[in-house]
Amino acid sequence: MSHYEAQYLDLVRRVWTTGDVRVDRTGVGTKSLFGEQMRFDLRGDAVPLLTTKRVFWKTAAREMLWFLSGDTNIRTLVAQGVHIWTDWPLARFVRESGEAIDRDTFEARIVADDAFAAAWGDLGPVYGKQWVDWPTFAPDESGGFRRGTGVNQIAALVEGLRTNPASRRHLFTGWNVADLARMALPPCHMTYQFHVSDGRLSGMLWQRSCDLGLGFAFNVFAAALLIRMLGAQCDLEPGELIWSGGDCHLYLNHEALVTEQLRRTPTGAPTLHLTRRPPTIFDYRIDDFTVDDYAPQSHIAAPVAV
Repeated sequence: MSHYEAQYLDLVRRVWTTGDVRVDRTGVGTKSLFGEQMRFDLRGDAVPLLTTKRVFWKTAAREMLWFLSGDTNIRTLVAQGVHIWTDWPLARFVRESGEAIDRDTFEARIVADDAFAAAWGDLGPVYGKQWVDWPTFAPDESGGFRRGTGVNQIAALVEGLRTNPASRRHLFTGWNVADLARMALPPCHMTYQFHVSDGRLSGMLWQRSCDLGLGFAFNVFAAALLIRMLGAQCDLEPGELIWSGGDCHLYLNHEALVTEQLRRTPTGAPTLHLTRRPPTIFDYRIDDFTVDDYAPQSHIAAPVAV
């Protein structure tokens, strides 16, 4: 039986050798294939962490908790040492202010200065805002519209899984067309759907765009973590994660990463454990997650395309 990571390495190899060379939004350029799928068995506490390079899974877990909080400012993340969203507001600050500043200095100002964080740290209505506070509007007395009560898609999902597990409507999305222009980055992992069978919860993640070199490892771990969190809240065992990608790409400046990673052989079978069941899915903390038997090969650095 092949290692679960083999399907990922196969996709990386196919994209790099046969992918369509495209000029992308960042100007870096990519090689791309469209419409790919992978499946990962989550039974027995299995988790699809890549082993051919180190994945800093706590960073992905902190990001997931940040999404579920509905926060859209990087301040909470950088205070925890999470830098994965900093490049977008930093680029905007440099562009609009004309001030040359490095990432460390920018993040220090974000953490220390309330006004600076409010002005420059917000990403717009990205993931978490749509997940837990999808905007609604209602008519007002003047014949116009006022902001209504936001829709918490995650709370509705949990309630649906508990009360109507056979439903075909267990899903949420971050793709709010009306808000896309105000987002620092439109959602890449945009739609999640869930399915209950024989007491097990499976989930499908649809990504419109996937950076296979850097983003995928975080996306697939976070999706598996979310399935486990939802399952724990709804008394369901983990089933399967199905990952589906639209534009699956590798950046042209990731050649060193691709070459090195494809030289390596995946090994091991890490497991993910939730150490407690908090009152709601919104009450998890980073200390509630542990990963065992994870012995990855060394980290492979690569630039982020902004």
